[in-house]
Amino acid sequence: MEISNQHLLAWVEEVRRLCKPEQVVMCDGSEAERERLVKECVSAGELIALNQDKLPGCYLHRSAPHDVARTEQLTFVCTPTRAETGTLANWMSPEDARTKLTALYDGAMRGRVMYVIPFLMGPPGSTFSKVGVEITDSRYVVLNMRIMTRVGAPALQHLGDSGDFTRCLHSLGDLSPERRFICHFPQDNTVWSVGSGYGGNALLGKKCMALRIASYLGRKEGWLAEHMLVVGVQRPDGKVRYLTGAFPSACGKTNLAMLVPPQNFAGWKVWTVGDDIAWLRPGPDGRLWAVNPEAGFFGVVPGTSSKTNPNAMEMIRRNTIYTNVALRPDGTVWWEGHDDPPPERCLDWQGREWTPASKEKAAHPNSRFTVSATQCRSISPEFDNPRGVPIDAILFGARRRDTIPLVFEARNWQHGTFLGATLTSETTAAATGAVGVLRRDPMAMLPFLGYDVGDYWQNWLDVGSRLTRPPRVFRVNWFRTGPDGNFLWPGFGDNMRVLKWVIDRCDDRAAGSETCIGTVPARNALDRQGLDLKDAALDALLRVDPVEWSQAVSAQAEFLVNAGDRVPPAIRAEHARLAARVREALP
Repeated sequence: MEISNQHLLAWVEEVRRLCKPEQVVMCDGSEAERERLVKECVSAGELIALNQDKLPGCYLHRSAPHDVARTEQLTFVCTPTRAETGTLANWMSPEDARTKLTALYDGAMRGRVMYVIPFLMGPPGSTFSKVGVEITDSRYVVLNMRIMTRVGAPALQHLGDSGDFTRCLHSLGDLSPERRFICHFPQDNTVWSVGSGYGGNALLGKKCMALRIASYLGRKEGWLAEHMLVVGVQRPDGKVRYLTGAFPSACGKTNLAMLVPPQNFAGWKVWTVGDDIAWLRPGPDGRLWAVNPEAGFFGVVPGTSSKTNPNAMEMIRRNTIYTNVALRPDGTVWWEGHDDPPPERCLDWQGREWTPASKEKAAHPNSRFTVSATQCRSISPEFDNPRGVPIDAILFGARRRDTIPLVFEARNWQHGTFLGATLTSETTAAATGAVGVLRRDPMAMLPFLGYDVGDYWQNWLDVGSRLTRPPRVFRVNWFRTGPDGNFLWPGFGDNMRVLKWVIDRCDDRAAGSETCIGTVPARNALDRQGLDLKDAALDALLRVDPVEWSQAVSAQAEFLVNAGDRVPPAIRAEHARLAARVREALP
């Protein structure tokens, strides 16, 4: 593919001289290019062709055993001063980062092919959209970027002669954790990653550009880049309300984005706009508008089944790249939570013999599928709309066994911002480290912030001040458990019942009960038709215990201190109001 943009050509030449590849290939996004790369990957053992009769166009990739998740401790934001990055993200000075990584890049692509991937994040022709260019020595990365972004002509047409694009440099290096860094230079609109081939560490258009870099650009330009799904909820009368939802990774975000309503919800439908990232801008009508900047889905596989996500199960039967799942003797794949029972024998995610008696899991808990959004049967007709979709409600959700009710509504935008700012969740396998540990994850963005968290919250408040019709804000929790440790709420498709209450609140036609933390549904406001949920279980799901919340208030106070001296006064004021209401509610 011929490229005439001089800014791009100059940068490619700069990287070529540093990394010293054997060959440079400009990626054009064509089908012929995909076929050639797949053939090369299969020949080299980087992809395993699956049963093409049962899973046409599907392939399996196995990553290095020590390279299976985000490595937050090796992910840095590189700003001139520590204060600009803040206290919650890892910081490295730009000078130190460039010195360390330049040494690692020097000759790193010797004997390899250097691929240049121009890509567009967001719909073609949209004022939301941004261009990136990733340079990589990984064919696996190229194939995934082709699915997750709009590669080739759409990006180059959007870019024109401009030099305004995110420069994303990636090399596998030797895949050593000791020489692994993912560094972001917000002021330079640049990402450097070396030593990893995993997902968000290597597909630099995803978390690196679309969240860490974009969140910085959003603050500078007056918009929000968020770790959020976007869905349209259609009523039986045909009216569609659009919602966004921020959930930490592996907390059911993709399942909610592709939700199929229960049978008794005749005429209701959920339209998928996006499952992971949203870019939101104030519109001329005083509302908040959103696009999904991605073109595909990079979803967690374990737990995905026809019960939890029938749309995903149908979608990933063709033209899908699986990473770190199990391989059955018939050339099909399996994972924990699959529709099928465990196979009598198979190869696990590392290619080792596995049986149900094995002590380790067959699929890695963070194994993934990569698939084009065009294959999703619930994809919204507005998916590629350059204007985006107008947002009526924002959900903040996480994984909590106690304290947090099933759903409650914030009093206003400022209170809603506070709810997002103090979000807590139990950790999952999407990141390295212990699973099930409670940690603060403001707006589900803790691993993805590109600048100081206090300034980030202030940007939320500033964006809200420009809205005359702001979305209503809700907190949800599908994971509350009873004394026996079992979940009280059925989840999955039945989450439609909560979405209906949210939509009804937006239309001012659902009853709620005021509590010290916000408005929970009135006893009969949630539609339980066809659901075997006793009153006692519902009461437990909606219970707001002032004693538990007094402990939460104390933990919030400590967190706000640790967040630094840039925490907005409005956030501190909301915390003080919550503390006063909780004290008043104590027995």
